[in-house]
Amino acid sequence: MARSVRVMRVIHWAVMLGLIQSGALGARKFRGGRNPQQRRALPPAHNRDRAETTESFSLDFTAVEENMDNFMTQVKNLAQSLYPCSAQKLDYDMKLHFLENTSVTCNDGTPAGYYLKESKGSRRWLIFLEGGWYCFNKENCDSRYDTMRRLMSSSKCITGLLFSFLFLFSFNFIMHVFILTLGTGILSSLPEENPHWWNANMVFIPYCSSDVWSGATPKTDKNDYAFMGSLIIKEVVKDLLTKGLDNAKILLLAGSSAGGTGVLLNVDSVSELLEELGHTNIQVRGLSDSGWFLDNKQYRCTDCVDTINCAPTEVIKRGIKYWGGVVPERCRQAYEGKEWNCFFGYKVYPTIKRPVFIVQWLFDEAQLTVDNIHLTGQPVQEGQWRYIQNLGTELRNTLKDVPAMFAPACLSHEFITRNFWTDVQVKGTSLPRALHCWDRSLQENSRNNKSPPKGCPVHLIDSCPWPHCNPTCPTIRDQSTGQEMNVIQFLMHMGFDVQKMAHQQGMDPSKLLGMLSSGS
Repeated sequence: MARSVRVMRVIHWAVMLGLIQSGALGARKFRGGRNPQQRRALPPAHNRDRAETTESFSLDFTAVEENMDNFMTQVKNLAQSLYPCSAQKLDYDMKLHFLENTSVTCNDGTPAGYYLKESKGSRRWLIFLEGGWYCFNKENCDSRYDTMRRLMSSSKCITGLLFSFLFLFSFNFIMHVFILTLGTGILSSLPEENPHWWNANMVFIPYCSSDVWSGATPKTDKNDYAFMGSLIIKEVVKDLLTKGLDNAKILLLAGSSAGGTGVLLNVDSVSELLEELGHTNIQVRGLSDSGWFLDNKQYRCTDCVDTINCAPTEVIKRGIKYWGGVVPERCRQAYEGKEWNCFFGYKVYPTIKRPVFIVQWLFDEAQLTVDNIHLTGQPVQEGQWRYIQNLGTELRNTLKDVPAMFAPACLSHEFITRNFWTDVQVKGTSLPRALHCWDRSLQENSRNNKSPPKGCPVHLIDSCPWPHCNPTCPTIRDQSTGQEMNVIQFLMHMGFDVQKMAHQQGMDPSKLLGMLSSGS
């Protein structure tokens, strides 16, 4: 009963936000998440005047589970901070724009759009493609529409913080709000969180096409859904040309998960579109995060009845027909009649002309899911453990010839918009540092200097063979207790046999434990 009353109080305050002046819908920037801090370093001097006039409130959603009263205090403080709200104080926020070309739509025919946060004076632009799986026939698209409508429609596009509270208990929606209003990872406007891209013009394109950003099919009387992912990207680029992109020097097309695969499928076409429109001086690059999937054999083969259990190759074979999917021309020619191959990174990458940086966990949770390895908190079987190890080996082999890449031996999914993205290192180098080195190497190449900058690596891949053998991997928690686990506890939890593995490696078990403890 008490819990119900508390929940009603949350709903009450959520609704109260709707009564705040409509100008408050833009929302001031707030911080929260994994490591909330009470106070941050001041922004650079040229932004300081604006920052000093804006209060900041930390909002920690973990408090919902741990202390409802404390969370309610945060909600009320944030609500009070929104009033009054002036246009100047909304400069930090991403603003929603719908496409000028209204014929290009989301799955359900609602207008497609994008969020833009301008950085006056900057000639660097970052366009981010959201991820979120896919659907590949009418049945699972209907189910997706019933359960995850935000990924198929713009009818619930965020126009401010109000909706983040009205949909308070939807985790996906909260993450969507976090990315838009906090700007986490590479979308952050704080230099200490995003050292090299913090002052870029940021564009976030919501994923509402369910087609891995590949479709070009409108909604008609015969088609229940539109699949126009590739066209949405092109129309966004066209619209942005009237908002400053025409003066850009660098355009980075980035994305995570399905958005990461979307980068591989669209980076060349975006560059070619700009060239066709006369903007030949814009350097187009790609950043693909967690979109380098393998078309390997599943651990346990199952019938293709839904998105999760269907083998990756079968999903794409069915999906590309259902979506009217478009793949890069050079890849289409290489796999004519079997264009589904172009959705797999190691096959499409050699056909891409523009520079692309690959970010990929060696033990990607989404890959394991579609391979029918479900980590439910119980120790894995020996066959599953071997499969997981082999997955790391296979991924490592497909990445060895990619010149610019970052591949930690961690069990996770998605990277570049996470608040830990500056913490994970491979061979002593963080991802932001590697991206900066890549940027420098491309600048050197443009000056006909082919040698990469000294002490600035861009090909970074872990060589250790087990999940989370890299000591800088994100924190793993025991699903039953919620307690953090170190690497030895995690491996034991996964069913790792120290004695057997030490024997296979020809070393003493105590030495192996010491190496694991030190992160060697």
